[in-house]
Amino acid sequence: MRDRRQRYRLVACRDIDLNKITLKEAALRELALFLGLLFLGFVVMPVAIYWVGQYVFGDYAGYGYSDFFGTLSARIRGGDRIAWFFVLAPYLAWQLLRLTLFGWRHSGKSPA
Repeated sequence: MRDRRQRYRLVACRDIDLNKITLKEAALRELALFLGLLFLGFVVMPVAIYWVGQYVFGDYAGYGYSDFFGTLSARIRGGDRIAWFFVLAPYLAWQLLRLTLFGWRHSGKSPA
């Protein structure tokens, strides 16, 4: 059973074998993951939040989506911590999931 679980382990949560994967390849993989999730946090999430917010709460107080995105990007450029947390939330959630799975795997307990 243990061997079967090892074969089907999540790609992002597997142990890095330095004989098979170089440090450069691992760093490039992490960079690609970070950039992809940053794109998700900066482009996809604001669109989803705007449309859900418009459906639930009604019209945005500004002049539509462009004003909403402009306000968000201005706060990011201004260094607002909440805006940065919002943009980095997909990456932080993924890292938290990876850390949780790592802890379960090394404690010997099953996550389910």
